[in-house]
Amino acid sequence: MTQAWVVLTKADGRDISAPTPNQLATALAEVYKGTFGDSAAVTAALRFGYDDGLMYEVEVSSGGVVKFEEWSDRDCEIALASPKSMTALSQSDALQLWTWLAQRQVAKIRSQPWSSAD
Repeated sequence: MTQAWVVLTKADGRDISAPTPNQLATALAEVYKGTFGDSAAVTAALRFGYDDGLMYEVEVSSGGVVKFEEWSDRDCEIALASPKSMTALSQSDALQLWTWLAQRQVAKIRSQPWSSAD
């Protein structure tokens, strides 16, 4: 695989490449406080992948709903596994998942108590 990358998509839709731990924490705080938009769910996502393949995404919504997806590429053409989810996750637990993803520790994320996403 070639170059690895990490991108944070904040609740306001802005992307941040190679986010710092502080940027991850701030983005999650915005989601958990629901500081953007009038919709019921505020969402932010962290993606990790490689230029020529695999991509992983952990999406966090207000209320602590978290979804984990694995894809064959950045264009989300082929899902490598069924989407998984957790509900009522604390902000600190969501930050742990994002930290692992930023550190390329996908196995730790997979080993969490996920449910099948609907």
